Amino acid sequence: MITEGGMSHSKQSPEPLEQQTAMLEAVQQLVAVVATLRSPNGGCPWDLAQTPESLIPYVIEEAYETVDAIQSGKAKAICEELGDLLLQVVLQAQIASETEQFSLTDVVQGTSEKLIRRHPHVFGDVSVQTMDDVHRHWEQIKAIEKGEDPNVTPPLSKKLSRYARSLPPLMAGMKISRKAAEAGFEWEAIDGVWAKFQEELTEFKEALAEQDKAHQEAELGDLLFTVINLARWYDLDPSAALQGTNQRFIQRLEQMEAVADRPLSDYTLGELEQLWQAAKVKLRGVRSEG
Repeated sequence: MITEGGMSHSKQSPEPLEQQTAMLEAVQQLVAVVATLRSPNGGCPWDLAQTPESLIPYVIEEAYETVDAIQSGKAKAICEELGDLLLQVVLQAQIASETEQFSLTDVVQGTSEKLIRRHPHVFGDVSVQTMDDVHRHWEQIKAIEKGEDPNVTPPLSKKLSRYARSLPPLMAGMKISRKAAEAGFEWEAIDGVWAKFQEELTEFKEALAEQDKAHQEAELGDLLFTVINLARWYDLDPSAALQGTNQRFIQRLEQMEAVADRPLSDYTLGELEQLWQAAKVKLRGVRSEG
């Protein structure tokens, strides 16, 4: 909480002992269950076959499903998806512990220590006045942890490469676009972005006339990155926009299937277009009534 005198930390009463005990027992049970699934003696063949790399798609999937649950606002769904996401953490730690790389204890302790270290205004005697102060201290501490000089600005390319490695492509594109703009890589006016869009669209069309798949994908990437820049200029979220389009497509398809008297594959293209337009009108009316 930020007050006139700076940011203060409101101490919360500790959880009753029985609640802490129940929580620890639940975590221990999950760890034991995962260890059993990974046991060479009677464990699950699927779990035993997994590696940190093979589980990557599940980590990503569970993270997205958790986000979807949070956005739905349904507590039961959020609770379930957080559990699925936690399972991926425990499973990764279990696999690592089997080769004595690290354990779940190392993961948890490391996170606690990092949080305490990066919040000296809460756990230490550092005084902050604003959220910007918090962010500045956070970045300085991170730099020190990495053995970097906190007073020296790291190369922009190094910062952007981290986004490209760790974020989904659309989100990374927006981050990279914003940071590059802050560093001066920016158009003077929106007209310049639209001109770039037309240029990239033309180059993409030209690439499609060739047989070079790598060149086609490169030009498609340039076009998408320009669309991301347009979104930034208009203060739009491209990830949210695409997610909304995906949901609307599925909703319209669901409406089409609800009124169809045979599989959609048996309809002509013209008939499908009529069903599609009718679905759009129906769903638009439902949203208007809501």
